[in-house]
Amino acid sequence: YYLKNYPTFDVLGFTFNCSGKTAHENLYKFLPILIMALDKLGCLPKRSFDSVEEFINFTKENDDLIIDATERAHHRKKDYDEQKKYYNGKKKMHTVKNTVISTPTQKVLFLGLTVLGSKHDYGLFKSEFTPGQDWFKDLSVWIDLGYLGFEKDYQSTKTHIPFKKPYKTKKNPNPQLTDQQKEHNRNVSKTRVKVENAIGGIKRYAILQQRFRNKSEYLRDNAIFAATGLWNFFKDFSFA
Repeated sequence: YYLKNYPTFDVLGFTFNCSGKTAHENLYKFLPILIMALDKLGCLPKRSFDSVEEFINFTKENDDLIIDATERAHHRKKDYDEQKKYYNGKKKMHTVKNTVISTPTQKVLFLGLTVLGSKHDYGLFKSEFTPGQDWFKDLSVWIDLGYLGFEKDYQSTKTHIPFKKPYKTKKNPNPQLTDQQKEHNRNVSKTRVKVENAIGGIKRYAILQQRFRNKSEYLRDNAIFAATGLWNFFKDFSFA
């Protein structure tokens, strides 16, 4: 209820006939139980891998992986130096973000740890999957233009990334993609939309839609962790 509606603790307590303080305490008692239940059901995504071999074994039943990052609004810190860590210049807001890897069936296999919004999507990914290793050698990987350099860094031969429109120059005042490149971009988008749908499913929970106002780093990370597990549970149930 709290994840879905994200009320204040006073409203949460009123709804369940207890004080706001008791509602606050109970949230931190019950959220770990929810996460444990989702883990028991096999619905939780992985958060990290100790080795390339562990990753390959975990993804061996999949031929295609779709990579993206998801971002959430975060309350503005009072300290200026802290503000800069959360500030995303592109979004022009204070945020936190996570790497997401899903399958074409929209199941989320990997959810990176929550980091501050100033970190670039691809820089975040490289901190989670060390470049120069064969993480994706037998997989088709679908990414967007935020991951330029992926093919070189991971030596992947089956990377699907859109073509970037050429820059406007004096010699080329009206740059355009070729028809073949446009068709390629459409095909990439048709597959990549699956991870966008998965992220949209995770963000059905208001705690991930509204500006995060809690001070707890535990809740900041585990709210999206639990929501992802609930999304995977929903997908497993809907295909049963």
